[in-house]
Amino acid sequence: MSTDAHRLIVQRLFENDLSQPDTEARRQVTDEIFAEDFFEPTNPPGMQHSRDGHMAVVNLFMSAFPDMRWDIEDMLAEGDKVVARTTMTGTHGGDFFGIPATGRTVRVTGIHILTLSNGQIIRHDGINDDLGLMQQLGAIPSAVPVG
Repeated sequence: MSTDAHRLIVQRLFENDLSQPDTEARRQVTDEIFAEDFFEPTNPPGMQHSRDGHMAVVNLFMSAFPDMRWDIEDMLAEGDKVVARTTMTGTHGGDFFGIPATGRTVRVTGIHILTLSNGQIIRHDGINDDLGLMQQLGAIPSAVPVG
């Protein structure tokens, strides 16, 4: 597949999968764009493998941030890899790893490297500003300048 085709698949990931509140619609997109043996090394144990693991993580985030939206700020593609710089926004409306809903709006930036094969995503390596997210939720204090 061309790099343009790969870019479109990754665009669908962020617009039609990760930003989709409807579980059934999200499942349909997940089944189309993810390989069954998809691997995500940064997910919690039990959620690293397969489409079901991906769905479990997205469901966890959707229950915590029901209006979650992912926007692509920049995207680069070469060969079988696509890199996306993203911003996730949402309102903390449900439990998130033991943090009760705060009602706070969050904004989290990230970098994602996706590997594709035969028109499907087979691997995701990424990093989001988790420290910034925890600070926005009030779970970790913001840094205070010394001196």
